[in-house]
Amino acid sequence: MSRGRSGPGGGTPERSYGALGLVLSGCVSVQFGGALAVSLMPRAGVLGIVALRLVLAALVLLVVCRPALRAHSRADWVTVLVFGTVMAAMNGFFYEAVDRIPLGAGVTLEVLGPLALSVIASRRLINFVWAGCALAGVFLLSGLGGGGIGGLDPVGVAFGLAAAVMWATYILFSARTGRRFPQADGLALAMAFGALLALPFGIVDSGPAMLAPSTVGLALGVAVMSSVLPYTFELLALRRLPAATFAVLMSLEPAIAATAGFLILDQAVTAVDAVAIALVIGASIGAIRTQFKALGN
Repeated sequence: MSRGRSGPGGGTPERSYGALGLVLSGCVSVQFGGALAVSLMPRAGVLGIVALRLVLAALVLLVVCRPALRAHSRADWVTVLVFGTVMAAMNGFFYEAVDRIPLGAGVTLEVLGPLALSVIASRRLINFVWAGCALAGVFLLSGLGGGGIGGLDPVGVAFGLAAAVMWATYILFSARTGRRFPQADGLALAMAFGALLALPFGIVDSGPAMLAPSTVGLALGVAVMSSVLPYTFELLALRRLPAATFAVLMSLEPAIAATAGFLILDQAVTAVDAVAIALVIGASIGAIRTQFKALGN
């Protein structure tokens, strides 16, 4: 039994600090892994990279977690299967988006899902303020406020918005899976199911190019950075933080993506981008302070 008073996320302030570290670590890992994935797409295609990422991540998680296949209820299995489907769809939609539009814009569109969830799930008026601040930063960082949405490929935008819906759904089912399964067992099973769904599409899209040793080796790095580490961190964090606070923290993703794009893909960061980054970081700090204040009351 944990000591101290519980807050909305069911933990003490010390547990919430740990959850914060998990979320931030996951954000950094997934965005740098995403930048690496973009550089791999010419080798194995979009759906080929998605399939490789999920298959390799599933193998790592199954070996590490060795989840039990028995003693689970029907509701447990339904949760895992839906979670796996959502992960496969979220990855597929996102990579299709960033194959057509810049990485920063794709992440910006995707993060609209968690932002919307933060408003819907929130029970505090102040969280609407933080969500609005983050949304303003996301809007600026996307470049939509300058040249307009017409400057982006409409199909890429559609895929980005679809990924946003899947990300919001992912947050809900990640929390549900974390409550139903010990450690990361549910995540391992869901990842395996998602990999099975994605594999046929990857084979059709990429064929033998998926199996090139150098591609598989780099894809393993993508799998660990973009799936194994962040999904595990997020599942554990969602046991300690409420969905609304977690969703607002996800607004850090575009800022981190902009940094990853600058360092790995040579994408410039403008003054407007810097202002946008400040807005999303400010919103995240506000959400964190609100959470800790609630835990202290």
